[in-house]
Amino acid sequence: MTIDEKYNLLRQILKKLGKIVIAYSGGVDSTFLLKTCVDTIGGKNVLACIAAGASLPKSQLDRAIEIAKNMQVDIETVDAGELTDAAYSANKADRCFHCKSHLYKLLNNIAKEKGYNNVVCGSNLDDFDDFRPGNRAGKAFNIKCPLAEAKLTKADIRQLSRRLNLSTADIPASPCLASRISYGMEITKQKLKQVEDAEEFLKTLGFVEFRLRHHDQIARLEVHNEDLAKVIAKRERIVEKLKSTGFKFVAVDLEGFRSGSLNELLSEEDKRKSL
Repeated sequence: MTIDEKYNLLRQILKKLGKIVIAYSGGVDSTFLLKTCVDTIGGKNVLACIAAGASLPKSQLDRAIEIAKNMQVDIETVDAGELTDAAYSANKADRCFHCKSHLYKLLNNIAKEKGYNNVVCGSNLDDFDDFRPGNRAGKAFNIKCPLAEAKLTKADIRQLSRRLNLSTADIPASPCLASRISYGMEITKQKLKQVEDAEEFLKTLGFVEFRLRHHDQIARLEVHNEDLAKVIAKRERIVEKLKSTGFKFVAVDLEGFRSGSLNELLSEEDKRKSL
């Protein structure tokens, strides 16, 4: 299918879903889905729900709310309460399943109470080729994935977002802060805040796409190769700031930036059990 055929298919899918609650994060995928829903079925038939917990950076929350308001869509911030779940905070390979389960159960309840027909998420076709235990939660709670159903990839969504003049078209992917914490380490508000403060500081130094991985006392920084010189040039400021947040050691990963690098710690058996 061409990209235009996929986009037209997406709109046909959305028209059949009735009134929609969107699991919204303000990222590339969910913003594009929100915009397409508004253009297809009208803003009055759409409710954007964003989980405003400790694993979402405040800067991302503020941007997401502004985008939704500019689209004239009702937006509701929710607390899925995942940190109260020991299975989530234990941070094993299936962490994402527990997080999404809390969120999707809550969104289904909101949809039922407010008269919406379906809950949808922004998962795209590429997401089903990756290690994403949250996909299992989507199936368990009957969450629709219209982007994936229309065979839209991340590249397709970025291209279509540019056509629609969406400000999110070219922003880097930004998974939740919990994805920065090494498996097996308990997830706490304090650790999530450490990562958020460190990454927000690094953005002020001009870094755009990178990850700050939390390995207890060690902060491991992943940047693109072309940014290594910048890290060295600013190393004293970086070390000072990251130590002030509670880290004892600051390291730079010579393999560079790569999405999902903490999954390298998991065995194939761990992954199989979590999907």
